[in-house]
Amino acid sequence: MWTLLQKITKNLIVAIPVMMVGGFIYGLSFDPAWLKSMIIPFTFLMVYPMMVTLKIRKVFEGGDAKAQILTQLINFGVVPFAAYGLGMYFFADKPYMALGLLLAGLVPTSGMTISWTGFAKGNMSAAVKMTVVGLIAGSLLTPFFVKMLMGASIEINLMAVFKQIVFIVFLPMTLGYLTQRFLAGRYGQEEFQKSVGPKFPSLSTLGVLGIVFVALALKAKTIASAPEVLFSILVPLLVLYLFNFTLSTLIGKSLLPRGDAIALVYGSVMRNLSIALAIAINAFGPQGSDAALVIALAYIIQVQSAAWYVRFTDRIFGANKPARVACQG
Repeated sequence: MWTLLQKITKNLIVAIPVMMVGGFIYGLSFDPAWLKSMIIPFTFLMVYPMMVTLKIRKVFEGGDAKAQILTQLINFGVVPFAAYGLGMYFFADKPYMALGLLLAGLVPTSGMTISWTGFAKGNMSAAVKMTVVGLIAGSLLTPFFVKMLMGASIEINLMAVFKQIVFIVFLPMTLGYLTQRFLAGRYGQEEFQKSVGPKFPSLSTLGVLGIVFVALALKAKTIASAPEVLFSILVPLLVLYLFNFTLSTLIGKSLLPRGDAIALVYGSVMRNLSIALAIAINAFGPQGSDAALVIALAYIIQVQSAAWYVRFTDRIFGANKPARVACQG
């Protein structure tokens, strides 16, 4: 099983499209509504295995302040305005699609920020902090950005957002730490770090693939009902993600050490599309379906581009040197 998971993890650029197609076909063929109940379990499975190898004390230590500040400057000082500008250009006569692009760029970080940082062997403790700060700040600032840029007013259930933070960060972190202590006590710290702990991150692959399958299944009928507009939506999304990846990579590579730079990339490029989708669907009535379609397609770009970025991480930042990576066991 571990060997199979490791092979899948190394070939996410193939596994993810396969799950996308599978989810899309399932969503067209069956009622996918029940899959909503799987979102939280899959998100948990995506994050928890990474937390088993996390040195928890590093999360509460300093040392990555520059990465944290740069990440949030990109998240709130650059990306929302880039998304707004692209929306105005590509969707000049479709304001709700422009709104969807803005929402897709407004709420940074999710469980995937942590899991992708782990896959790329970046600084996971920094990624955890970026996730917490990004979710809280993004949830508080999104209504103001939408009002300022689009002239619309929305409400966000902050309690629901805090619950999400608990489920995707703090609960997995706690259980991961307890698992780490139990296994280190049973096998010894050296054996845990050498052979037991490294097996866990591969389990995150199941969570990632599950989330991809569910996301595409739930939006399959929406996507299939408007095939003629797919291309017009995919182009600005591709431009936005390409701009974001390029900017974050250049900043990280020039100003930060390898682990922090990788965390910055995933902390500033990965957006919480689940929250964005919920806002689009719940805050804007029937017209919000246009915004929701843009966000649904962003799932495809975001997950696939993240997988490819893992593939080329060593070429971009140089080979990983385990002895210098503080966040891995």
